[in-house]
Amino acid sequence: MPEGSAVQRMFSGIASRYDFANRVLSLGLCVGWREQLVAAAQAAEPKTVADLATGSGDVAFALRRDLPADCAVVGYDFCEPMLEIGRVRARQEGVALEFKSGDCMRLPIADASQDVVTIAYGVRNFEDRVKGLGELRRILRADGTLLILEFSQPSAWFAPFHFIHVRCVLPVLAGLLTGDFGAYKYLGTSIAGFPDAAGLDAELKAAGFAKVSHKRMLFGTVALHQAQA
Repeated sequence: MPEGSAVQRMFSGIASRYDFANRVLSLGLCVGWREQLVAAAQAAEPKTVADLATGSGDVAFALRRDLPADCAVVGYDFCEPMLEIGRVRARQEGVALEFKSGDCMRLPIADASQDVVTIAYGVRNFEDRVKGLGELRRILRADGTLLILEFSQPSAWFAPFHFIHVRCVLPVLAGLLTGDFGAYKYLGTSIAGFPDAAGLDAELKAAGFAKVSHKRMLFGTVALHQAQA
């Protein structure tokens, strides 16, 4: 699993171009994946939502847009340059959205305080996945909903194409877009070492979550996981 401080430095270096690069590299598909996560959060009718590994707030802003005004949405991340981009955007757009510093290994969130916890493309970066998943369960209320949007392992027939894309094509394109060729080399290696959707479901069950399920997208390269505390 990756070292937290190294991941923190990497994201700090690409903060200003991160969301733009993701949209270009996914051909805009990441927006549709995000909207499926937001729709699942809406269905839970929460009053409190913690968006973890929020980065510059792409998911948090979408949640704020689609959830009722009386639902508290707070974004947490351990990368301050990313958070500052979100704070500036919130001020410029007049959006009532709060961003706080928070490491998923030791979240500054009270036990059993959140109705919904969301995390997009962050679980793969956990320094200790067992500890991190335990933290997610700790902050959820009884019957609260966890939503994880994450890269996964593709169907066998698509795997060779996916390997070429994430190991060869993506790092070069991302380097041109962000100026950091190394950051997206990490993406390819982190995906390769991450469990498939069924494997992550098993880890969620081992962490004490119930009603664990997932939806695979784009030939299994991305999965939306849902579980209850």
